[in-house]
Amino acid sequence: MDYAPLFPVIKIFILTALSFIAAFLLTPVLTHFLYKYKLGKLIRDHSLAPIYAKLHAQKSGTPTMGGILIWATILIIALVFFYINKFFPDSGLADFNFLTRGETLLPLGALIASSLVGLADDFLNIRGNGIFKGGMRIWHRLLVYTAIAAVGSWWFFYKLDWDLLHVPFVGNFEIGLWYIPIFIFIIVATAFSVNESDGLDGLAGGLLVSAFAAFGTMAFVSGKLELATFCGVIVGALLAFLWFNINPARFFMGDTGSMGLGVTLGIVVMLTNTALFLPVVCFLFVVESLSVIIQQLSKKIRKKKVFLSSPIHHHFEAIGWSEPKIVMRFWIIAGVTAVLGVILFLVDRTL
Repeated sequence: MDYAPLFPVIKIFILTALSFIAAFLLTPVLTHFLYKYKLGKLIRDHSLAPIYAKLHAQKSGTPTMGGILIWATILIIALVFFYINKFFPDSGLADFNFLTRGETLLPLGALIASSLVGLADDFLNIRGNGIFKGGMRIWHRLLVYTAIAAVGSWWFFYKLDWDLLHVPFVGNFEIGLWYIPIFIFIIVATAFSVNESDGLDGLAGGLLVSAFAAFGTMAFVSGKLELATFCGVIVGALLAFLWFNINPARFFMGDTGSMGLGVTLGIVVMLTNTALFLPVVCFLFVVESLSVIIQQLSKKIRKKKVFLSSPIHHHFEAIGWSEPKIVMRFWIIAGVTAVLGVILFLVDRTL
């Protein structure tokens, strides 16, 4: 039997499993470091967020920066197989390289760059003083997301000569310079939404597994095999992270995880030209963001809250839902919407 046609699938599954194993084995090293240097999360001041502070007081001091585990694993695996391919091109392992300029160099670079910015924010949140106390505010984060997205949009438009936007069930449209603001909006919105969802043990990680699995599937069907492999490696690292992040969490993802993965998810979406499938696949990310926006607008305009606490997962906490119940139900919804998004994508391709 000729296994060559199956190799891309085998490659994705093997590297996904390898990513899980590598991240799992790296966890003791990371947790030792985080606990040794007391890099624990600070819970927001009670006067600023009384409901949140009351619900999460027991989590104060739990190490953050756990997202290091995810992006460090991805970077290590990418570089190991890249250099095996470079120095030992005739070896069987060389075929497992997935780092290419056309598909994965940009999302990997964006992942590392934005994760390092998030790492700095996590550190300032723990050790910052004066104007840096508590880390970056929401507007600071939005500026950082916009700056990273602007670089990505420049790369797509001027380096890749890309201005094509796919409208499901209608067709492709060349939108010229409009591609740049649309690109920036997608990246910023995705990164912001992922960051807002990182508020309960296992929540952001579980939602991201469904999202990257869905868009990895779309990449595979579209013939972007290396990008699909990249998504698989992310899923493997996320699953290992979730093993230790489920309630009660051994450590939190932190901005170094949510910021990097949010930006990367947005870039994967743009690389697969599936931006308009994003609200379906990532339905709960949209709901999380909308709950924050609605809450802020209501407080400014009506001087009243719509939710007891926002994002909306904290509202469910406030009305008495247990944390595991919220997370499990959100995972189920995310899995269903991810599958629905893939179905719509496949139907669209057949028309």
